[in-house]
Amino acid sequence: MEAIIIGGSGATGAELLQLLLKDQAVNKVIALVRKPLRYTHEKLEQAVVDFNNYSSWAHLVKGDVAFSCMGTTLKVAGSKEAQYQVDYHYQLAFARAAKENHVPTFLLISSSSANPRAMFFYARMKGELEQAVESMGFKSFIIFRPGPLIRPETDRKGEKIAEHVIRFFNSIGLFRGFRPLPVKELAYLMLHYASNPPSGQHVLESDKILSEISFNELSDQ
Repeated sequence: MEAIIIGGSGATGAELLQLLLKDQAVNKVIALVRKPLRYTHEKLEQAVVDFNNYSSWAHLVKGDVAFSCMGTTLKVAGSKEAQYQVDYHYQLAFARAAKENHVPTFLLISSSSANPRAMFFYARMKGELEQAVESMGFKSFIIFRPGPLIRPETDRKGEKIAEHVIRFFNSIGLFRGFRPLPVKELAYLMLHYASNPPSGQHVLESDKILSEISFNELSDQ
């Protein structure tokens, strides 16, 4: 299997990239990055690209499966317009390149709140991206809508607070289908689906993601 990934330096993307490099069924990984990764690997082909210049990198998006793990925060981006550029336009351009180059399988990390008609900017942006990629008609299109993610050594205070709040509710039996999820577990599930891609579009909501992970963990024991 040959894989292409964007967002390989982010929390989930970095975990997924390591899993891909260790997987014996994967013989090549192309990582499109804005800054060079801090390591090399015999399977890894890094391409430092300007995502605003589509024609300079679109031809690189070739393989069996494409992973879109890119994302930023409003704080880091500095404005809604800048965040939309990264979270929507760059990922949509990546999907377009994958489709033009006949990549059959596309996996996208979205949000549990994604809805193109949502009132809130972030949820609406994620929903619009899902809708736009869906219209491209990939042979297999898998959307992951996780709940709160546990990122190693995160400095996002909002995420830390949300994690503690959700864990409290989980401890009293509430929101069990919305428990915080380590990014490594999400990455593992993405690789699982990429290795056995189902036909058509599939949306994995938070509760489905958690149940799939629990099932796979039990199956591996």
